[in-house]
Amino acid sequence: MEIKDSVALVTGGNRGIGEAFVLAFLEAGARRVYVGARQIENAAHLVLAHPDRVVAVELDITNPDQVLKAAQTCSDVSILVNNAGLFAMQRLIGAPDLSAARAEMEVNYFGPLSMCRAFAPVLAKHKESAIANVLSAGGIVAVPGMGGYSPSKFAGRAMTTCVRAELAAQNTKVTALIVGSVDTRMASHVTGFKEPPSAIAAAGLAAIAKGSDEVDTDFMAIDVRANLARDPKALEKAMMRSLSGERVTTGRQGPSGL
Repeated sequence: MEIKDSVALVTGGNRGIGEAFVLAFLEAGARRVYVGARQIENAAHLVLAHPDRVVAVELDITNPDQVLKAAQTCSDVSILVNNAGLFAMQRLIGAPDLSAARAEMEVNYFGPLSMCRAFAPVLAKHKESAIANVLSAGGIVAVPGMGGYSPSKFAGRAMTTCVRAELAAQNTKVTALIVGSVDTRMASHVTGFKEPPSAIAAAGLAAIAKGSDEVDTDFMAIDVRANLARDPKALEKAMMRSLSGERVTTGRQGPSGL
């Protein structure tokens, strides 16, 4: 798909990987980029820097009314990037209740699914269109220390495959972006090497342009997939050991940085 002159919407686009996507779209010549943010003022710096091409949109992807309004307001979107996510840093059994796991599933699974459903008719108006779902290496290997985050990303990956099949007839390409450890606020607790958000955005735009089904965006994601293919049980045991605080490495970064 051609990025130049496209119209993109990036959820969680005011910082981190989302902001990097916004800047990458602008650099690639996108005609307009909508920046979805729960607090619209948090995207003001992007609008100020690019007033003719960036539009801030109040958007909590777990709020059905805001999702519907976004689809009505941003009716020219040809590329949707589902980037907004939540990592509650609560384990499944050790957490006091299920609230964190439920919230992670709402944001990381039901939210992107709601966006896909709302924007499918908008995307169908274009000769070619795309959805990119920002997932995680924790969505291809279960990471116990991530609690509900890892299961929610597994669900997001399966949802991506199902939506890809449903939207194939309208020529909307649906891409799963498998992301490792990135230097963002969400990963501030992670030690070791972390990719800059710009590297993830660059890989994401290349995947969208090519119409790829699934892409590992960085070294860590590639490394995790390789270890999963090589010896999945050994990787599972390594993830188990990481619960006790042991830093487990499989390569340059290691799965403890997921």
